[in-house]
Amino acid sequence: MGKFRLITKGLVKENPTFVLLLGMCPTLATTTSALNGMGMGLATMFVLVLSNMAISATAPYIPDKVRIPSYIVIIAAFVTVLQFIMQAYTPAMYETLGLFIPLIVVNCIVLGRAEAFANKNSVVDSACDGLGIGLGFTMSLTILGLVREILGSGSAFGFKFIEGDGILAFVLAPGAFLALAYLIVIFRKITKMN
Repeated sequence: MGKFRLITKGLVKENPTFVLLLGMCPTLATTTSALNGMGMGLATMFVLVLSNMAISATAPYIPDKVRIPSYIVIIAAFVTVLQFIMQAYTPAMYETLGLFIPLIVVNCIVLGRAEAFANKNSVVDSACDGLGIGLGFTMSLTILGLVREILGSGSAFGFKFIEGDGILAFVLAPGAFLALAYLIVIFRKITKMN
C-alpha cells in the first residue's frame, strides 16, 4: 500500500470517529468548541505517530506475553512528553483538556493502531498510518466541536458571529450525542458507506 493511501485511509475509509466509532470518550467530552476538538485531535495525533513508530521498531524484540503492557508503557512515555510540552507552550489548552490528555494512554485508537498495524509494519508505514488516523481523528473532532460551538454559542473558533445565546443543549452532553449522531449519518451518506 502506498504512503499516500496509508495517510488518506484514516480520513475517510477508516475514520476513527465517523466510521470505526473509536475514542468516543474524548470525542464527546472535549468537543465543546472547535479549538478544543482540534487541540485534542492534534495531541492524540502526536502520540499516535510517535508511538506507532516506536512500537514498529521494538515489536520484533518484545515477547508476546508482555506485548500489550509494553505498548502501554511506550504510549505513556509519549503522553508524558506531550504533557510537558503542552504545560510549557500551551498552558491554557492543557488546562482546558485537563484529564483527557493523560487518558490518551488508554485511548483505544492509539492502542488499537499499535496492535492492528504498527507491530506488523515498517516504521515509515506505521508513521504514515498514525498520521492518517490522527488527521482523521483531528478532522472529526474539529468538525464536531465546530457544529456544537455554532449551535451552542453562536461562535466559530471563539469568534462570536450570532448575537444572543445559542441552544444550551449543544454545549452540554446531550448535544454532543445528538450532533455526533447526525454527523455520522451525514458522513456516511457523503462517503456512501453502509
